[in-house]
Amino acid sequence: VQLQASGGGLVQAGGSLTLSCAASGRTFSGSAMGWFRQAPGKEREFVAAISWGGGSKTYADSVKGRFTISRDNAKNTAYLQMNSLKPEDAAVYYCAARKTSWYSQSDTLYDYWGQGTQVTVSS
Repeated sequence: VQLQASGGGLVQAGGSLTLSCAASGRTFSGSAMGWFRQAPGKEREFVAAISWGGGSKTYADSVKGRFTISRDNAKNTAYLQMNSLKPEDAAVYYCAARKTSWYSQSDTLYDYWGQGTQVTVSS
C-alpha cells in the first residue's frame, strides 16, 4: 500500500504545476483522496479532496478557483492542477487516501500518505 506523489518543482508566481499521486494495490479502490501541504514552520493544512467516484470535491478557501483536484481511477492516480500560483503556495505537498469513499478536510482521518513533493514559487 503506497502513494507516490510527483510533479513538484520551481515555478514563477502566476505559473502552473500539476501534481500526481499514484497509488498501488488496494489503496485506491473505494478510497477518497486528499492533498495537503506543509510550509516550513507551519502546520500541515488541507488543500483539496475528492470522493472515490470523483463527483464530489472540496477545496480550501485559499486555493478555490485556482486549484483543481481530479482522479483517474483506471490509472489509480489523483491529480492536483495548480494555476495562478502564489509565493504563499510554496510548501511540501502530500497526497493522502482514506479507507472510505468520502473525503474529509481533516488530515487525522486519512489512512495512507505519500512522501511529499516540493513546490517552490518564486516571486
